[in-house]
Amino acid sequence: MSNKTRPKISDRQRRAMLVRRHLLAPSTRAASVEQVAEALVGLHATEPATVFLSVAARMNGATPQTVERALYEERSLVRMLCMRRTVFVVPRELAPVVEAAAARTVAARERAALVKVLDGQLGHDARWLADVESEVEAALAGLGEADATQIADAVPRLKEQNTISPGKTYETRPRISNKVLTVMAAEGRLRRGRPQGSWTSAKFRWTLAEPHPQLPADQARVELATRYLSAFGPVTLDDLKWWTGWNLTQARTALAGTAAIEMDLEGTTGPGYVLPGDPVLDMTEDDDAALAVNLLPTLDPTAMGWRDRGWYLDPAHASELFDRNGNICPTVWAGGRIIGGWRQCDDGQIVTELLTAPAERRVRAALVAEADRLSEFLGDVRVRPHVRTPLMDRLNA
Repeated sequence: MSNKTRPKISDRQRRAMLVRRHLLAPSTRAASVEQVAEALVGLHATEPATVFLSVAARMNGATPQTVERALYEERSLVRMLCMRRTVFVVPRELAPVVEAAAARTVAARERAALVKVLDGQLGHDARWLADVESEVEAALAGLGEADATQIADAVPRLKEQNTISPGKTYETRPRISNKVLTVMAAEGRLRRGRPQGSWTSAKFRWTLAEPHPQLPADQARVELATRYLSAFGPVTLDDLKWWTGWNLTQARTALAGTAAIEMDLEGTTGPGYVLPGDPVLDMTEDDDAALAVNLLPTLDPTAMGWRDRGWYLDPAHASELFDRNGNICPTVWAGGRIIGGWRQCDDGQIVTELLTAPAERRVRAALVAEADRLSEFLGDVRVRPHVRTPLMDRLNA
């Protein structure tokens, strides 16, 4: 389709679609944890607290116990190492699609890297690893759920150590247990269970995973691209390639399979894409999308959903919010635009720094109300994000 005949969509319209699709306006908030995960395809879970805080920002009546119930009791959400070698929590019914479209490739790379370490440092081959993995599965069949230390006690060969950064001042010699368990989880053989300590802990227990259907990779990539466009569209080809971690050929083929329609995006040279029949939304200055204020956590899926962020973040502020690895700190949003960052103090108070001052008094009042809502969700728990940025350093000073 030529540029002259492509429909056009403005940055304001894109922000209106973002706010409503990502459940950021009060009128769009979800009634369940599962609805939040489905709306965003998956929730970033590299930092465990992100899952809980992403839900809290988008769900009425959310509590940490509500999220824990979905993760560890009902198991309606599945934690996976998948897109861009990132840990996500995805709806259970979507897990086979994500496994075939992204996690399978990541798992193969993780296994190859582990075999290389075992061979080069410890003299063990792939058969030795397979035997150890069989022992792990047998141990968990008896234990039900166990942490890495308990599993290593049952499978002593997991206590062998490999060397990371040999010869450096920061050289470490961890057990191989974590690498082996991570590879088995990436392949869908193990599942991370309830962590030790509070819901902010990353020290997970492990259990055997429930098997799910094995889908063809090409079919799964089309399905995942369709889900992504439905939640994040309009997007560019570069957005899709970056979010999924696919190569250019895979992204192009999957995009073609969705039958997406080309759009002209404000400030973007190449075309954007939306699904057929996808409604283009707009917002007035008085509707709740324009007045929506949100406190989103580190690595929230909305903040990390696109490669090109100029339509919802002033490029001049990017270096304040992102670290050198491209990870974003906790952010303040207004009307679908990032306007600052936030942190939780030792006394539980939520403090913010705004990079773009909101003009609307109603927006400033909504920011106070949202901070109170977040404080109520956190209660006595203190969240300490690992992402360090210039803005976070100032808030921590």
